[in-house]
Amino acid sequence: MAALLWDSPEKLRGLLAELVSWKSITLTEDERQFPMKLQSKLLQLDYFQRKPDHLALHTADSRRKFITALYKHPEAVKTICFISHFDTVSTEEYGELEPLATQPEELTAYWMERPNDLPDDALEDLQSGHYLFGRGTMDMKMGLALHLQLLEKASVENWPVNLLLLSVPDEEVNSAGMRAAVPKLLELQEEFGLTYSLFVNSEPVFTQKPGDTARKVYTGTIGKMMPGALFYGRETHAGEPFNGLTSTYIASFLTRKMEWNPLFQETVFGESTPLPVTLQQKDLRLEYSTQTPCRSSALYNVFTLKQTPREIMNIFEQTAQIAAEECSKAYQAICRANRIQAIGKVRVLRYEELLSHSAGKFGNEFVEEVKADVYANEEWDDREKSIRIADRLIIQSQELAPAVILLFAPPFYPAVNSSGDELVEKTVDFLKNLAEKKFGMPIERVHYFNGICDLSYVNGSGEGEGWQAFERNTPVWKEVYSIPFSEMARLQAPVLNIGPFGKDAHKRTERLHIQHAFEQLPFLLEKWIKEVML
Repeated sequence: MAALLWDSPEKLRGLLAELVSWKSITLTEDERQFPMKLQSKLLQLDYFQRKPDHLALHTADSRRKFITALYKHPEAVKTICFISHFDTVSTEEYGELEPLATQPEELTAYWMERPNDLPDDALEDLQSGHYLFGRGTMDMKMGLALHLQLLEKASVENWPVNLLLLSVPDEEVNSAGMRAAVPKLLELQEEFGLTYSLFVNSEPVFTQKPGDTARKVYTGTIGKMMPGALFYGRETHAGEPFNGLTSTYIASFLTRKMEWNPLFQETVFGESTPLPVTLQQKDLRLEYSTQTPCRSSALYNVFTLKQTPREIMNIFEQTAQIAAEECSKAYQAICRANRIQAIGKVRVLRYEELLSHSAGKFGNEFVEEVKADVYANEEWDDREKSIRIADRLIIQSQELAPAVILLFAPPFYPAVNSSGDELVEKTVDFLKNLAEKKFGMPIERVHYFNGICDLSYVNGSGEGEGWQAFERNTPVWKEVYSIPFSEMARLQAPVLNIGPFGKDAHKRTERLHIQHAFEQLPFLLEKWIKEVML
């Protein structure tokens, strides 16, 4: 039997440190290079030297690639697909320590010598010796390291099951990697005669509330939509304010209605979605001027469990109508007090209504030219392009103003849940019992992973009337951003998320619990596969 590269806590820790040292911030050249480095790492395994056709890079977008590595037992059909993302958020918040952000051993040692740099809770964890600090240690290169360890053990010990490793870029922004990977999963299924039994992600454990230290296993993942609004008022000189109506004034009414709005909150299995918040609100002008702002935008974060885009858009529209009525009423009261003529009441339109109006007024060719012109601005991301398309259209139809244009902006994460599935329930029971017996460690089952993850793009329900509201009201749909609904519906295996415990994902103090990551979780995962999945 060949010697194992990653079979001990020490070797696994070394593997993680190496993966973290390969910088891979989303939308950087480092992210593009990461899968090639990972491919080289996997080629160290005898299995992939013998079967190089089981290891491949595949095109995502923006010159990025995702990687698949298949351990295929000659007599097995049952397949576990391990999903991870290798991109990370930026490291700017580390300041002068940024060079150490991706050197976890060095960063942890540095802070041991200079403890005053840390907040109290992080300092306590540091001095306990139980945590390893650094960008990507928790979210989520430890999950990838765990998958690599399992793949190696299976290939050397000839486990009678198939393991497919899928690691993708861009989970942190648009999940472009996972959306591109969905059709490839179907191709691999056909090419190698696979039957997907379970999709397993190893995103880290997220706290449910401050101070939460429970180890968790998730049997689903939360959904996310981003309703957006373009506010169009009437411009004027700042010295003549009553000759116009600022878009920022209109926006203030809707934002107050959207923030923490309980109408959007859902509760399933006793778990509730976080309330909506504003992710972005801004003036669309690119320069300072004493002309008042007449075009502004806002993007709102809405989490979902069961609600479809149609239901979310209906609530959004109802909320916007109330906000517009309150805005119009307040504005007209000001006009009456100052004995001036009001410009008009604020109307609310969905993007699909604006699109229909523009096509009827100017023709479809005009609309397509507007879109093409916006798409040509490479410095704009998908969210900015969404807003700018609506902006370009209403500029040519100012008879609709003052107005609020409602739309969806990417990304969209469908909620997925496998609670009640026989294999999932058996797995949860096994892990909970074994963890308690072996380590005295309770594991809490959570029905929806609350950190958003790529499991949203498997086990889909397919396209339908509820989802069409997203397509019709997303300005960049198809040409720039799309979701493979029909392919997702063909990936019908249940989902599970089990990953390492850590704290402060996306923060300067991101850290990983050493014993859970390198000792407890590897033991649990291997035992689970051997005793439940084989």
